[in-house]
Amino acid sequence: MTARILLVDDEPDILDFLSYNLLKEGYEVQTACNGKEGIETAIKTIPDLILLDLMMPELDGIETCIQIRKIETLSSTIIAFLTARGEDFSQINGLEAGADDYITKPIKPKVLVSKIKALLRRDKSGKSTIDITKTASVLIDRERFVAVVDGKDIILPKKEFALLELLCTKPGNVFDRNTILEEVWGTEVIVGDRTIDVHIRKLREKIGDHRIQTVKGVGYKLIAT
Repeated sequence: MTARILLVDDEPDILDFLSYNLLKEGYEVQTACNGKEGIETAIKTIPDLILLDLMMPELDGIETCIQIRKIETLSSTIIAFLTARGEDFSQINGLEAGADDYITKPIKPKVLVSKIKALLRRDKSGKSTIDITKTASVLIDRERFVAVVDGKDIILPKKEFALLELLCTKPGNVFDRNTILEEVWGTEVIVGDRTIDVHIRKLREKIGDHRIQTVKGVGYKLIAT
């Protein structure tokens, strides 16, 4: 099945460049020139992945991402910011908003395609459903793409879901940062330690701070209860 990609950017030249290279790879591509149009198009087309420009007039990428993450039918859509800004605060803000990755432009066509393939490949490599209710009051439902915590459904962005699923595979065991990066983001997607920290913090906010423990200098583990 051909992956559907939505490009949202206020620069026509960028949209043309991205569209050309992704269409050439066989992807189905839709475009939008601002955040509002991007949200409307996403609702209609339900893309597998959204490349979202950070700096746009009126509705910027951060606010657009936040609004998209509130739409249940788009909860499993991958969102990657595409921006010329490389400052840490921009990256952190993007992850806080619910983005799965961060791509800095300008970017070479081959690198762009490689990153897109890596993101989509990680999406399709999900593990089977894991029921760990007896150990941590958490159930991972892959079919519905929800985490069930204390009997309550919690919809998570794709990378938060993948991170929680990984921790749930071995409650009580510590997962070091390298393992988390490789299993959740893959070796072809370059992210930093802060990416993990942001996702862990957001998970704690949603499932309870007490369920995930930091092992200083090593990584994180799900507390078996």
